[in-house]
Amino acid sequence: MSIAKDRQAAQAHKLGIVVIGRNEGERLARCLKSLAPLDVPIVYADSSSTDDSVSLARAAGVTVVQLSAREVPLNAARGRNAGFEALQRQMPDVAFVQFIDGDCLIEEGWISTGLDHLSANPKSAVACGRRREAQPDASFYNRLADEEWATPVGRAQECGGDSIMRVAALDEVGLFDPGLTAGEEPELCSRLRGAGWEIWRLDAAMTVHDMAMFRIGQWFRRARRSGYGYAQAYRRTRRSNRPLYGVQLRSAVLWAALLPAATIILTLVSGRIGALLPLPIIYLMQIARMAAHRGIGSFDSWRYAALMLLSKGPELVGAIEGFAGEARRKQSGQGS
Repeated sequence: MSIAKDRQAAQAHKLGIVVIGRNEGERLARCLKSLAPLDVPIVYADSSSTDDSVSLARAAGVTVVQLSAREVPLNAARGRNAGFEALQRQMPDVAFVQFIDGDCLIEEGWISTGLDHLSANPKSAVACGRRREAQPDASFYNRLADEEWATPVGRAQECGGDSIMRVAALDEVGLFDPGLTAGEEPELCSRLRGAGWEIWRLDAAMTVHDMAMFRIGQWFRRARRSGYGYAQAYRRTRRSNRPLYGVQLRSAVLWAALLPAATIILTLVSGRIGALLPLPIIYLMQIARMAAHRGIGSFDSWRYAALMLLSKGPELVGAIEGFAGEARRKQSGQGS
């Protein structure tokens, strides 16, 4: 019943779908299979995959756009923009677009729920719901991601990669910033809110995500990429009333740079090795404070807190790289 209702709503409201991915393989096949019953135009934007993602998408009967790594840096923003532009050529009267990552499945009932909200609220530019992890118990990192997706419902500041967007709003403010390696959705939402549009997170299941993360190195690479995106988005929005990611950047600088540097300087000046002792104590106190918020008697709470603090290092490295990249971009005449 939900599938039929979703299909009816998607067709009545002139919905199109843009999927992005790189080397998703069978996850992409499952994603497209979950979307097929909607019977609306689907575009898959591929970021130069080296597996069989493109052939799988073509076999599913969807329009494929291939981005070349030789032409432009590959990122989610470029993929979504290229996919959306192809969708508009295929469906000139498209009124709403569902963006979805190729490692996700659409939940039954979401399309009709999201479109009902957008239809009833003409100032809403974006509707998103609950993204959940497919296998939260497969690894500690998957569980953390599942918790990360559980954001408060109601009017929001931003959305994630999966959401339904009103085409009229995108036409007004523009698409995703192709210069952003990460943080492209919050930056777009910032422009939308600045133009008077609203972002809403609904109390509804939206997509199922397959992170498949099992090693701490993968988590730290994700943290580094986040830091890069924090720096880029902050530079783009720093002149606005509410610049993005200032809190996250200050936190990374404090815990990964200022405290260690101050302690080392104090040790050198005083000549006393004991001056190093307060630093691990401060870190342990911060870990205990974060663990207490989740339940101090749980081992996972302590593990989570330690991982969050350790992630400040990769975030700072990524942020430095991001600021350096933005400086080069500005020097070349491409920056804001």
